[in-house]
Amino acid sequence: MFKPTKLKKLGVLAMLVALFSDPLNAQQVSPINYVDPTIGGVGLILEPTRPAVHQPNSMVRVFPARKDQLDDQIAYFPLSISSHRQPWLFRFMPVSGKLNAASAGKFTSANETISPSYYQVNLIETGIRLAFSPGQRSGIFKIEFTGTENFLRLGNETRGSIGAEGKNALSGIEEFNGMKAYFYAEANTELTRHQSPEGDKSSYFKVTNNAKTILWKYGISFISVEQAKANLKREIPAWDFDGLRKQATDVWNKKLGQMQVQGGTDAQKRVFYTSLYRSYERMVDINEYGRYYSAYDHQVHVSDKPFFVDNWLWDTYIALEPLQTILNPKMQGQKIDSYVEMYKQGGWMPSFALVFGDNPCMTGNHAASWILDARIKGVTNFDMDKAYEGIRKNSLEGTLLPWRNGAATSLDSFYTRKGYMPALAPGEKETVKEVHGFEKRQSVSVTLENSYDDWCIAQLADLRKNGADYKLFMQRAGNYRNVFRKDKGFVWPKDKNGNWIEPFDPKFSGGQGGREYFTENNAYTYNWDVKHDFTGLFELMGGQKHAEDKLDNLFRESLGRSKYQLWYTFPDATGLVGQFVMGNEPSFHIPYLYNHLGSPWKTQKRIRMLLDTWYTDNLFGIPGDEDGGGMTAFVVFSMAGFFPVTPGIPVYSIGSPTFSDISIKLDNGRTFRVTAENNSKLNVYIQQARLNGKPLDRSWFTHDELLNGGQLELVMGPLPNTAWGTKDLPRAAINYKPFSNNQTK
Repeated sequence: MFKPTKLKKLGVLAMLVALFSDPLNAQQVSPINYVDPTIGGVGLILEPTRPAVHQPNSMVRVFPARKDQLDDQIAYFPLSISSHRQPWLFRFMPVSGKLNAASAGKFTSANETISPSYYQVNLIETGIRLAFSPGQRSGIFKIEFTGTENFLRLGNETRGSIGAEGKNALSGIEEFNGMKAYFYAEANTELTRHQSPEGDKSSYFKVTNNAKTILWKYGISFISVEQAKANLKREIPAWDFDGLRKQATDVWNKKLGQMQVQGGTDAQKRVFYTSLYRSYERMVDINEYGRYYSAYDHQVHVSDKPFFVDNWLWDTYIALEPLQTILNPKMQGQKIDSYVEMYKQGGWMPSFALVFGDNPCMTGNHAASWILDARIKGVTNFDMDKAYEGIRKNSLEGTLLPWRNGAATSLDSFYTRKGYMPALAPGEKETVKEVHGFEKRQSVSVTLENSYDDWCIAQLADLRKNGADYKLFMQRAGNYRNVFRKDKGFVWPKDKNGNWIEPFDPKFSGGQGGREYFTENNAYTYNWDVKHDFTGLFELMGGQKHAEDKLDNLFRESLGRSKYQLWYTFPDATGLVGQFVMGNEPSFHIPYLYNHLGSPWKTQKRIRMLLDTWYTDNLFGIPGDEDGGGMTAFVVFSMAGFFPVTPGIPVYSIGSPTFSDISIKLDNGRTFRVTAENNSKLNVYIQQARLNGKPLDRSWFTHDELLNGGQLELVMGPLPNTAWGTKDLPRAAINYKPFSNNQTK
């Protein structure tokens, strides 16, 4: 019989042998090795995620062009994308054999390896092995051929041209959405142009000298081919594929390593770090080493500041921007300053600030929320005067209509006079030409979301000691009350004469997509979309007890119809638990509202159930449209154990952390740590808490407390401590002044 000490020594020896004999195991300590970009690669009803290979917040983002991760054939590789789910730029694919119609087709993939910094695949029909690694404005492919006649196939996604630049270099122009993209590329062997197969619009370049392994590197630009060439020369001067891969991997490990987790399962770590990786897909810095092209005035600007584009603000203001404010506050200021530059160049504060200009999707003036949240958390490296001017103009002079940005319409004049967006009765014909034909008025959502955004502007007016603006925007912040029907206990559409719309079903009404009255969700979701005044909302619901009962019922209420009937009208309402919708951004804060109601144990219960159910480490592991970090930032926060319920109020609501230990490296050199003693799949309930060694009996902490560093210690158990966190509740009341109260308790 072995002695325990010898067993221990043998166990350590076996572990070391396994560690150093398996390269993958040897790298497990690196966060990037937990990232699986294929998670969520099959969309539930709507869009899948894309396994983007890129550096954090970089111009070049590459993935295989296919329907989703269940599709075993790849059509080509875009050299980059203009935006998440927007036009892809250029088409690249190596091919072998005699050129014919099949050369222009798709190829079956095998042995795919995907990480943020590296991609590899074998293409069955041609025997080609292809690998890719990204720079920031550049990338490099490594191609291993097995055939005797080998080609590079290039083409345009929309329209443009591809041409040769000497014996081994190529260039191209892509025209899209009123602007142009450019690439310049070089191969480490000669290329000769070859005639395309009949009917194929691609350009083919033959690999000379029967080379079996080649490198093909390229730069991207929105300025010119010459700038694309300069970007390439600066970022990838040598023929060093492995060197670029290492550089990209190191960058990712530094970013992902800002958050370190212990405990939990490997599957949970994969979900966490993949979610954190997706939080760096946008915004994208398109300053090309001192110059950038802006689609907001169609000019090339000389600037030493980053110019960030690609932000779907309706999706990202809730969780992604608050997360980045913690992790990268300087970059947050630069991103906001880019928005300010766009306002100065184009005349309106953007909604979805894409590379090709503002793409005014969805509802709300959420730049106001983003700017307030960043400013109150100490971000000051942007032009506050111009930022305020821009969001104020959007609110008072611009239109609030969905999917539109620009001058006010007759409906906006009505909103200013009456304090709500008027709704049409079922079957009533639209008379206002500016209303989007498919997106409709979304009258209740517009009223609710702009009430919150105007409250955010009021707080910035208070900071600026502008009493007149503060009074004006606080009045507008109360508009949400005009669409709450107290006798029904629901937000409800109201017509231009002040009458409640009838018939109306809070579960279903509003036409295709519910868009006459709501944005992608029904009244059960939007009943809780009053982020700036939960106190007032709970009063409208009949007090805290009635509000809590209503919140309980949200997770238990039947759909009242089949799922396919519901999804035909509300295809974004995925990840259903009762009427609660996990797969869409307006729901993210809702499980945390139990903290505001004095029952934080219910928040703990719901959050752990929702994470375990809907966020898993497989192709179906994201329950809705991820939208470039909009959804996965919620996962990062919630797995870490807290969430910013109201951006603009510098308070985090405590949930139930997935891991036993989470540490966050802050920009100021300090570390904030959350520990959860006895944490497990069953022990989801907080028994007691301490903050920096002192007992904590509240279900929240402040941003100041986070920035100061230190440790939040939680003790977990299998049954709730229903007394913990029930007295000093988090505040979100319309008259609350976050700047005046931004002090650590």
